[in-house]
Amino acid sequence: MKYYLIAGEPSGDLHGSNLMRGIAAEDTAAEFRFWGGDRMAEVGGKANLDKHYKETSFFGIAQVLRNLKTIFGQISECKRDIEAFAPDVIILIDYPSFNMRIAEWAHGRGIRVFYYIAPKVWAWKEFRIKGIRKYVDRLYIIFPFEQNYFESKGIVPVFKGNPLVDAIEQRRGSLPSRERFIAENNLDDRPIVALLAGSRKNEIYENLPDMVALSKRFPNYRFVVTGVSWLDKSVYDRIIDGSDVAYVCDKTYETLNVAEAAVVTSGTATLETALMNIPEMVLYHVPKLYEILRPYLLKIPFISLVNINLGYEAVREIVSSRFDIDVAAAELESILEGGSRREKMLADFASLRAIIGGAGASERFAKDIVEQLKNDGE
Repeated sequence: MKYYLIAGEPSGDLHGSNLMRGIAAEDTAAEFRFWGGDRMAEVGGKANLDKHYKETSFFGIAQVLRNLKTIFGQISECKRDIEAFAPDVIILIDYPSFNMRIAEWAHGRGIRVFYYIAPKVWAWKEFRIKGIRKYVDRLYIIFPFEQNYFESKGIVPVFKGNPLVDAIEQRRGSLPSRERFIAENNLDDRPIVALLAGSRKNEIYENLPDMVALSKRFPNYRFVVTGVSWLDKSVYDRIIDGSDVAYVCDKTYETLNVAEAAVVTSGTATLETALMNIPEMVLYHVPKLYEILRPYLLKIPFISLVNINLGYEAVREIVSSRFDIDVAAAELESILEGGSRREKMLADFASLRAIIGGAGASERFAKDIVEQLKNDGE
């Protein structure tokens, strides 16, 4: 069968590649065409990569408005490529601002639409639920709490685990030792605190200065910020220059693997950190207007996926327009070795892993996708 996948971000590329491997194992005649990245190209062939996510990622209102013509042009290009490929199914991977437009269009042409990694409508932009109900034939969720939410909206989703567990397990065995990591990155022997400041330029500009200020309270620790390759190193250098904060690029798991604790912005990184069993705190700088509007914009009490899944604040969330370094320093102190909250947090992470489920989710999702298509074709 023929599968057309659309991922618009690095995480989607990662999960898309694992899903494609699972589909290929279930359907040996599978043909792929996709929007994604290098990881998906490794599985489906570079020639079948129509558009790389580096060309399609626009973050923030200002960037989107500046590139509206490009975005609408890409949507049209994607539609033409789908028509030329004539897939049996389109598999949309997160990336809802783009993918929901494709879902509506594809539904109108009788093309089956499966949505893998449902949009987080339970947190914001709940209006998208109408489109999901109308245009998506099968919805795959990666958090167990989403089951009741979507069912309450008249949608029966499919949960088979969380593919992030697979991604971490794939990497765990090849991660460098502490000694090797220190040597390769020219670090000293102090305990490491990982700084995950986000993957978007504006996030880094807002959050990394606070993290650097926090690092100065802990001279006996080496703070290491994990950069991303699609942002120039100068983005980080302008903030960390003159400080003791070290920079590494595309080494998030490697850094977490040797860290004693982590300071994280929000999103998937909070879950990755917890699944790697590293105590963490969330530090997120927001505009004053967001603080005022947050109760109206967010439908949930937390921004960390750890807390959302557990249903309580296991990880402290310091989300404010005004950085209180004393509060932040006290929290970090409490999760370092010997800290008052460290052991309880590690126990909470064990509960989280039980809720999320074990490895093999990508294969289980793939099996369901292939079975559904075969059943539909009978």
